[in-house]
Formats: sequence, C-alpha cells, structure tokens
Amino acid sequence: MLYSTTLPRVMLRPGGDKRFKQGYPWIYSNEIRMSDETKAIEPGAVVSLVRVDGKEIGVGTFNPHSLICYRAFTRNGAGTVDRDFIAERLSKALALREKLYDEPHYRMVYGDSDGLPGLVIDRYGDVFVIQTATAGMDHMLEDIQAILEDTYSPKAIIAANSGAFRKMENLETYTRLVSGDIDGPLEIRENGLTFYADPLNGQKTGWFFDQGVNRAAVAGLTEGQSVLDLYAYAGGFGVTAAAGGAREVTCIDRSAESLDLATRAAAINTFGDVVSVQSAEVFAALEKYRSDKKRFGVVIADPPAFVKSRKDLGPGAKGYRKLAKLAAGVVEPGGFLFLASCSYNMFEDRFMDETAHGISQAGRTGRIIHRGGAGPDHPLHPFLSESAYLKGLIYALD
Repeated sequence: MLYSTTLPRVMLRPGGDKRFKQGYPWIYSNEIRMSDETKAIEPGAVVSLVRVDGKEIGVGTFNPHSLICYRAFTRNGAGTVDRDFIAERLSKALALREKLYDEPHYRMVYGDSDGLPGLVIDRYGDVFVIQTATAGMDHMLEDIQAILEDTYSPKAIIAANSGAFRKMENLETYTRLVSGDIDGPLEIRENGLTFYADPLNGQKTGWFFDQGVNRAAVAGLTEGQSVLDLYAYAGGFGVTAAAGGAREVTCIDRSAESLDLATRAAAINTFGDVVSVQSAEVFAALEKYRSDKKRFGVVIADPPAFVKSRKDLGPGAKGYRKLAKLAAGVVEPGGFLFLASCSYNMFEDRFMDETAHGISQAGRTGRIIHRGGAGPDHPLHPFLSESAYLKGLIYALD
C-alpha cells in the first residue's frame, strides 16, 4: 500500500510551529488552521505540514478528530511514506535492540522514539505483538504485518489493540491473532530467566519489558531476604528476586490467571519452593500484614497506572501516597521498598514527594538509593517527555 503521492496539506496557525521547530514531534488541534477542507481529511492520512508562509516542514499522519492531530515521520516537506519507508525504520529499530540484548525478547519498536509514531512492537522470540495507537498507524497495520512476515518468518503475529490511545482516536479496540498459531502462553527471556506471557488474554501486550532494568536492580538487594511482590502480575519482580537469592517470595495480585503464570515461571527457574502466590486486593493485604505485624526485608509495588489522565492527578497522587504508607509499614527496619509509577502525568518530582510523604506517615524514614526508568528498549525521544513515563524508586528504610 502506498501512503503518499500528492499529499494533502495541513496549514499551521501563526506560531503553531514553535514547539515543532524545536524538535517536538506532535502538533495539537489548536495549532492547526481547521478549515472545512482540513476537517474533511480522512483520519490517519499522511499529510504535508505547512507553515503560514507556505513552507512544507514535515510529513506525518493526521487525524482532524484527535487532540494530538499530527504526528511526524519526517521534519521536511519531502518524502514518501510507503512499505519500504516503514521497513527501513523497522530494520533500524531492530538493529539497535540487537546491539543491546543477547536474546530476541524486547520492545522492538517504541513509537516516536523509533520514528514510527503510534506503533509498538514487542518481540517474544519468533512471535511479534503489534499495537497501533493511532488512525495513521492503524492504516499501515497490514503492511507492517507483511514486512514482519517477509523479513522474519514469525511463528505468529498478534494485534494487541486495546490501548486507551485507540479510544482517543475513535478506533476499535480488540486483541486477536492475525497470522500463524500459538498454543498457549509464550516463553520469554529476561535477565537470564524464563517467564510466561499471554498476549492474547493478559494485560496490554502480555509482558512489561520496561521494568527489566529495575527488576535486576531490586534483585541485587534480595539475597537472604523475605520479599513481598505487590501487583505481581506474571512474576517478573518476584521470580527475579528469587534468582537474586531471596529466601522466600510472596507474590500478590488480583488475577489468578496472572499468578498461574508466575507459578510456572518460578517452577521452570527452579524457585518453586521459594515463590508462593496469593490472589488478593493489595491494599487489603497490606492492612492485614500490618495488623498481623508481618514484615519483609524487601517490598515491591509496581501498580497499574493510578493517573490515566490529568483529571486523575489528585486522586491518583493520594493513591500513590497511601500505597507508600501501607507498603512502608510492612518493611523490616533496614529493609528496602521499591515503588513504581507508569503514569506519565505523575511527574517524577511529584511521585517522589507523594511517596516520601507516605513513608513519613508510616512513621518511617529513609533514603532513595535508586531512580530508574524504562529499559533501553524503550529509548527516550529527546524532545518528547511523554516517552519518559516510567518512574521507579528504591528506598532504603530505617
């Protein structure tokens, strides 16, 4: 499929290019002259971005019905976005990961940071999981699938298109197998360990590769310790902690299906006698541990996003503070507490402030010994702060 020959032109308002010319890759609807002709452009079309003086300054995808209406592929007015263009950028993204990782298990494409706005591809060996978050990238899904099939001969390709961004773009949400075959959860490799992911039935793309570096950092503190892994999902933190030498690990999550994957991971890595699982609501479990005076040497809390949008910031911030308070209350003196936020709108300084106050409300003091973000397969776009969504803090508590 060819996406651009003679491109529709999208005109900026006066000053609408201010952030764009500084490197920001998105244009918002209030920066565009929304004429009737512009409003009629098909959502997801590839367009030429035009400054008020008529100069073409970029090629990207456009959706007149979205707040973020333009996402850049190039920063000049020339260029054809076709299958060869996409294949070249996929090849560059893969080449980077192959330099960073010894095994083919990683986020292979991370949206704007890899020059493919709206596209995520997670690689699980010979299985690829695609997520298209914009109308523009959704139009290109068939070509992306064809490139993967022609270049890598995958066992299977899954489209995990259930993200919130798709709703913002008025796109259908679904998760389905689009080619090949799989017969259950996939084996994946991280930090030299084997885990299981279920991209057809699990959360998002099935595994959270972004936390790999933080899992290794926490595991470095777990030798001989009792460990509590909250929001454990498929056991990423908990099993890695066991590999770090923990004497016992308790994984808590509401999803029994996710905990089954954690149990399988513990067994295949020979930590079945170290790792136990419990299906429970985290805040309630922490309250019970506190009342029972149960303490752990290391407590890990990697919750789902408490702040999904700016309007959620107030209650979400209170949620992080409460989690820090309850979790700190079950850490042994001299122990460690890891807290994470995957909410972009919860900026790191606010997250540090809320968690520090929560720890103080628990009657504890401590110091931050580790500040981490997503792993290198989630490279940061230097002009797009939104790409730095993940925050992870390790507190050493008194």
